[in-house]
Amino acid sequence: ISYCLTVVLQIPQQYSLQVQPQPFLDLIPKTSQRWTTFTAWCNSHLRKAGTQIENIEEDFRNGLKLMLLLEVISGERLPKPDKGKMRFHKIANVNKALDFICSKGVKLVSIGAEEIVDGNVKMTLGMIWTIILRFAIQDISVEGEHFSWLGKTAPYRNVNVQNFHISWKDGLALCALIHRHRPDLIDYSKLRKDDPMGNLNTAFEVAEKYLDIPKMLDAEDIVNTPKPDEKAIMTYVSCFYHAFAGAEQAETAAKRICKVLAVNQENEKLMEEYEKLASELLEWIRRTIPWLENRVAEQTMRAMQQKLEDFRDYRRVHKPPKVQEKCQLEINFNTLQTKLRLSNRPAFMPSEGKMVSDIANAWKGLEQVEKGYEEWLLTEIRRLERLDHLAEKFKQKCSLHESWTSGKVELLSMKDYESASLMEIRALMRKHEAFESDLAAHQDRVEQIAAIAQELNELDYHDAVTINARCQGICDQWDNLGTLTQKRRDSLERVEKLWETIDQLYLEFAKRAAPFNNWMDGAMEDLQDMFIVHSIEEIQSLITAHDQFKATLPEADKERIATMGIQNEIVKIAQTYGIKLSGVNPYTNLSPQDITDKWDAVKHLVPLRDQMLQEEVARQQSNERLRRQFAAQANIIGPWIQTKMEEISHVSVDIAGSLEEQMSNLKQYEQNIINYKCNIDKLEGDHQLSQESLIFDNKHTNYTMEHVRVGWEQLLTTIARTINEVENQILTRDAKGISQEQLNEFRASFNHFDRKRNGMMDPDDFRACLISMGYDLGEVEFARIMTLVDSNNTGVVTFQAFIDFMTRETAETDTADQVMASFKILASDKTYITVEELRRELPPEQADYCISRMTSYIGSGAPPGALDYISFSSALYGESDL
Repeated sequence: ISYCLTVVLQIPQQYSLQVQPQPFLDLIPKTSQRWTTFTAWCNSHLRKAGTQIENIEEDFRNGLKLMLLLEVISGERLPKPDKGKMRFHKIANVNKALDFICSKGVKLVSIGAEEIVDGNVKMTLGMIWTIILRFAIQDISVEGEHFSWLGKTAPYRNVNVQNFHISWKDGLALCALIHRHRPDLIDYSKLRKDDPMGNLNTAFEVAEKYLDIPKMLDAEDIVNTPKPDEKAIMTYVSCFYHAFAGAEQAETAAKRICKVLAVNQENEKLMEEYEKLASELLEWIRRTIPWLENRVAEQTMRAMQQKLEDFRDYRRVHKPPKVQEKCQLEINFNTLQTKLRLSNRPAFMPSEGKMVSDIANAWKGLEQVEKGYEEWLLTEIRRLERLDHLAEKFKQKCSLHESWTSGKVELLSMKDYESASLMEIRALMRKHEAFESDLAAHQDRVEQIAAIAQELNELDYHDAVTINARCQGICDQWDNLGTLTQKRRDSLERVEKLWETIDQLYLEFAKRAAPFNNWMDGAMEDLQDMFIVHSIEEIQSLITAHDQFKATLPEADKERIATMGIQNEIVKIAQTYGIKLSGVNPYTNLSPQDITDKWDAVKHLVPLRDQMLQEEVARQQSNERLRRQFAAQANIIGPWIQTKMEEISHVSVDIAGSLEEQMSNLKQYEQNIINYKCNIDKLEGDHQLSQESLIFDNKHTNYTMEHVRVGWEQLLTTIARTINEVENQILTRDAKGISQEQLNEFRASFNHFDRKRNGMMDPDDFRACLISMGYDLGEVEFARIMTLVDSNNTGVVTFQAFIDFMTRETAETDTADQVMASFKILASDKTYITVEELRRELPPEQADYCISRMTSYIGSGAPPGALDYISFSSALYGESDL
């Protein structure tokens, strides 16, 4: 009765837990439930120190295990206990324990060390309850007669926690509490309210096996007791709070780590994709450039035209996809850098030689070689065309000359004058003079043949050996003819004085017929001469020359009539004086019939020449139509591309609408551009028709197909890059929480100081912009800011870099310290973490990611295989390859 006093617990008001004074014997009765529960609760902590108790009233009497219990649950060291077995030693140890309890803000009333040492059960139980309240329940918010934390069980069927006695009798509240935090341990849907024993035993077994909460209650005591011991239940339920509080903390930490690792994994995937695309594009450029640098000309026109067709296939089929890949590569790189900045990661540095600038330089080199290759192809085709023309002309002139020289060596080598009569000698002399005249007339053709052969050699004709051999043969033959001619003249002159009679009429005929025949040969040669022209003006010049030739035909006809008149006079004289003519002019091999036949041939060739010239006129007119058709389209497409470029640049700096509206406008522009592609394809078709017709110039337009291609590729690249910039702005806005009004203010400030209106600010303009916003800039601070907004040292500040700078200072991102703190929770405050802990707390993919990248922990006291999460967390946000 003397101990029927009140134990008053002075717990801070914010915990909302008050114990009203009651007679001590009523407050702490020795029930089987409470005895079992308190003993199990104490043992759940003492086993961490490698010991346990069997009987509270006996095992706490010397104070040693009581002090050990307090050290375990508080994590603090108590004064060194007395090891003696005397009563005063025991009292001293218990007093040390009671003093420690009082030092934690608990006021013990009427509990003395002597009662504990004497084994007063109720006093001992009262002290244990005080310890439980202070160290197990005080941190739990209490509302009315239950923990507010238990509100998590409210949604469960047949569960309504209102107190710590009746509300727990059917076991459903305990099962709901476990299922709420660990649904994998209990199938709540199979539980029945009419099976309290099964429900309670299920909860006790699961808690002991999986949650490390020892069994502190007996199911039969709870079910068979009208009002179960609420302090026993409160003690047992508090163990669930502490078990799940740690799990929730670990879950939160695991979620943070998974979030950070997911960002890194996505970034690494983007980096790998960039490296792969960059490698493939650079390899394609590396393979293509040697092909374009090959300037070994083919020997035939057909082979060179095949090269030109291969080049067209490259421009139409092979290159356009690579243009898209290059554009996509730049977009992927910009998107990756934006994501790295938003996640507070270091900027991505591609492998050596794979920077965007490296790819741009390689592409520029490709286009330079490509342009030179096309110019070389066209030059070679013109050269081969010229060579084929010259070679054909050479063969024609050689054939004519060889036909004329046929038999001349034998003729000049004859010695018929040795047995000839006077008349025959004179005839032979005149005949030889006519031959010399004819020989001199053919000198010009021989010189032309030699000149053509020389030009073919200078133009590197592939069959120059044959040309040179034929030309040399003609020249040698010509020299031989000259020598033989002079030798025959000398012989005839030696005997000329012996002969006096000359048939004047035959001689006159021969003299007039020979040049006229030579004129006809030249006319026939000119009428059959091949020609090559590239414009209407050139063919018109040939037509004019042909008209001039036709104007000379009447005069030539008079000469023919006069020549034929001589022959008529010979016949007349012969008829008059009865002279029997042999029918052969001794002074020439030309007969009147030869003159007539060649004259008829000339008249036949004139209309054929007219037809050839008119056909060429039609071809040149067709070429002119192709030029005008191409020019009409090019003069529309060229300005259209320039206009679209300007409109896109205006959209990208417009602040009238939202980013989504800008994106919509840009997508519309992109669709319009894609729809316009058919016009480019049609122009390509007209360009190909022009090249197939060997049209290489066009005076009706300043736009070449190359200009249009380059402009089109720039337009595609610009619209794609501009869309990507707006996407990155949206990404930045959403990630940083920037409002549309803020973005408009940023854009207005940027546009105001963008003096050149090219979407970029010079360093001086950027400094002026910062000063206008209130920045107090020194040289060192401004240099630091410039390294942030212009990391590649390009000398300009883009709008995206400007937005990143304006939002970076207030950005709310994960930090290395936050990640370390999360790992520390998962590792139970250790400086290392084990593979088992990672696999238990993280999803499989993230766990494997950490295990593969964490280094081994270097330190004492760690188990084998322990990992260093501190250096790993630092690497996520430092200079690394992650």
